[in-house]
Amino acid sequence: MPLIPKPGRILKKRSIFSVGITLTLLALMMLASPAYANENRSDTEVYDVVIYGGTAAGVVAAVQVERMGGSAIVIEPSSRIGGLTTGGLGQTDIGNKAAIGGISREFYERISQYYQKPENWKWQTAEQYKSGGQSRTAEGEATMWTFEPSAALHVLQGFVDEHNVKVVYNERLDRTGSRRSGQVGAGVEIVDGKIKSIRCVSGNVYRGRMFIDATYEGDLFATAGISYTVGREANATYGETLSGVQTANARHHQLMPGVDPYVRKGDPESGLLPGIDPTGPGEEGSADHRVQAYCFRVCLTDHPENRIPFFKPEDYDPSLYELMLRNFEAGQSGFPVINSAMPNRKTDTNNRTGFSTDFIGQNYDYPEATDEEREQIIQRHRVYQQGLFWTMANHPRVPEATRKIVSRWGTCKDEFEREDGWQQQLYIREARRLIGAEVMTQHHCQGRKVAEDAVGMAAYTMDSHNVQRYVDENGHARNEGDVQVGGFPPYPISYRSLLPKSDECTNLLVPVSLSASHMAFGSIRMEPVFMVLGQSSATAAIQAIRDKQSLHEINYEKLREQLILDKQVLDWTPALRPGYSIDPEKLSGVVLDDVSAERTGFNGAGYTVPKFVGHNYRHDGDADKGQQHATFALAVKEPGRYAVRMSYTANPNRASNVPVTIHCGEKTQTVQVNQRKRPGDDGFVTLAEDEFPSGNVTVTIRNEGTDGYVIIDAVQLQPIQ
Repeated sequence: MPLIPKPGRILKKRSIFSVGITLTLLALMMLASPAYANENRSDTEVYDVVIYGGTAAGVVAAVQVERMGGSAIVIEPSSRIGGLTTGGLGQTDIGNKAAIGGISREFYERISQYYQKPENWKWQTAEQYKSGGQSRTAEGEATMWTFEPSAALHVLQGFVDEHNVKVVYNERLDRTGSRRSGQVGAGVEIVDGKIKSIRCVSGNVYRGRMFIDATYEGDLFATAGISYTVGREANATYGETLSGVQTANARHHQLMPGVDPYVRKGDPESGLLPGIDPTGPGEEGSADHRVQAYCFRVCLTDHPENRIPFFKPEDYDPSLYELMLRNFEAGQSGFPVINSAMPNRKTDTNNRTGFSTDFIGQNYDYPEATDEEREQIIQRHRVYQQGLFWTMANHPRVPEATRKIVSRWGTCKDEFEREDGWQQQLYIREARRLIGAEVMTQHHCQGRKVAEDAVGMAAYTMDSHNVQRYVDENGHARNEGDVQVGGFPPYPISYRSLLPKSDECTNLLVPVSLSASHMAFGSIRMEPVFMVLGQSSATAAIQAIRDKQSLHEINYEKLREQLILDKQVLDWTPALRPGYSIDPEKLSGVVLDDVSAERTGFNGAGYTVPKFVGHNYRHDGDADKGQQHATFALAVKEPGRYAVRMSYTANPNRASNVPVTIHCGEKTQTVQVNQRKRPGDDGFVTLAEDEFPSGNVTVTIRNEGTDGYVIIDAVQLQPIQ
């Protein structure tokens, strides 16, 4: 039935004038109504760029399109833009903020400007706010990196208003009919490898020349039948060492030793406590379907006038928290969450310890779930965390000191739309990931492979939260999947990792659920980086439209020129640390730093013991003996006599018997190095001196049979005069 009555159905006793007024008022009311906005109509305009997902990346992409003179529309499935940036993640994770440029940096500059206004300090003064070290990048730099969700929303809405960005709220893509086999879903129209339009559940259709999938879930590319993956690849897939099942690396956020996993302690027949996977953990390094844990980044306050006390939810299940209580009883102490300070006596509260806000193992179905199923999963996460905080604040088996600390806090009255102070946005750390024209991997993170078509920089540790709980060989509960490996400088992200394969789609960009392995995604997946990639995606889209080319054919040098003009950071040349670092450019002969070694293991990084070559040294963690090795391949251009030398940082905890093998042609020799003994003043020790023909010399350092930490840093082939 039409919403506007047909003229023939208007009562004849009314005058023509009154009928006209009535129809006009009805039309205006319905145009302003969300029900009318979603009433099976098609947007006849063809936008330059249609952006599905109003995350911070999606909003930034739209701003860039408008700044370049194009037309954009943002289609947001919820009633709030900004995703996690406005959903509680106010303690900005990035690693090295100098790697962030463009509109992304402008966002953090505007955050700083917001907090320079006294009226935005309601619950404390600016002088009273003590940041956790994230507030400013450097002395005199006008950025601020911690903020309330409402402040982030204010800034993003300012971008939208300033650039007249069209945002449509509460519009969900029609994902029915899509299959992983490659069948295009009902909500996407593709002709000759190009998306022509997308249709939402409401029936509304949006047409565009280019499309950007800015969702955390990758819903647009999945519905379009484009290749993607969910879960963890095996190490063998991309020649990595940190993907797949990782029990050996699961040292952080771990349960206390000896925690019993059974409903009745010591009785396997009673069954496992909730959340413990009876099929886990799986073969080390193997692929699985599991997804790293989600949680809400809760915004808490201890201000009495703004605080909503923790409450016991209606669906409270005490069995969900029995493992936490046993973990306390096994010796866990302190506040089991990270309560990072935000302005106005608020927090960004995140997971900490072996049992915390992460609802481990309860999100495996989320990436492929329907909208209704996702809402149920989100609600289960919310109820879990509500029950968690209530339990920590009230349960007699929780240490009294912890109960007192937790009881001070509560959710905020002035942040989110819900009356209980909880947000809608769940922290979707990882869902689907595109398998595109280029796949970012661990090798890119650690410098063994370098993207030559940079559209932004990533700067965070390779980081995965726990993926599962299982019963170990001793019959105790353990967490698996937490991997934290860093020690590398910012590195470039490939433009091609934002693109599907050219034979699948040529007018879609993916700045959020981009093409990356599980561990590389764990380094890239930071909100400032997503904003950077959103801007770069929009720039590429407009360039492709203007040059009448597909996204895969555009001139990268031209793209790069525009990105640099717009203050994006695409290269990294960090300063060395005086007194600690040795500049490899100032060393004679042939020098290879650890970033150039072919490594299996040696994932730990150090910076504290001088002197090391470059930006850091690496170590084996004094673990996995016999399984870690690093090979340096040096080229001899001119035959002659050379000294083979290696650098390391000495310390009493180092190994005294590090085996090092030198191979050249048919000659092989092995020496042992005592890394407890200080090397020469230049940081190097000579391994061998010999006549070498032109060709390759390889130096391999192993940790087999060693009695302490094994250090790798640099190898030098120095001519002997």
